[in-house]
Amino acid sequence: MSGTKSLRNYLPAPAAQRGVVIIEVLVAILVFSVGVLAIVGLQATMIKSTADAKYRADASYIAQSRIGQIWADPANAASYVENNTDISTLLPSGRRTVTQVSPGLFTVTVTWQQPGPNAATHNYTTAASVTGG
Repeated sequence: MSGTKSLRNYLPAPAAQRGVVIIEVLVAILVFSVGVLAIVGLQATMIKSTADAKYRADASYIAQSRIGQIWADPANAASYVENNTDISTLLPSGRRTVTQVSPGLFTVTVTWQQPGPNAATHNYTTAASVTGG
C-alpha cells in the first residue's frame, strides 16, 4: 500500500471545518432579508401608484360629469362657469374650475393634492365644445 494515496490525506481536518455552517446560515438569512425588504418596498410603491391612479380616475370622472351637465343643458351653459369650487369631499384638497374659452367651448380643470407631507399638486384638464340651446 505504499504506492497508493489514501483519501484521508486530501480531506481537511475536522477542526478546519468548524464554523462554516453558521457562516452559511448567516449569509442565507442576509440574502433572505434583503429579498423580503425588496418585496416590502415594491408593495409600498404599488400602493402609492394605485392611490395615484384612483385620484386621476376620480378627477377625470368629476370633470366629465361637469361636461355632461353642460351638454345636457346647453341653453344655460354659461351658468356652469365656476372658479375654484371646493370639491374636497370628492378629492383631497380638491378644486374644480370651469371656464368658457369662447362661445360653446368650455374647459374644466380639477386640481387635488394627495394626503401626506410635501405632496405635489396634481391637475386634470379637459375641454369640450357645446352647441345648441
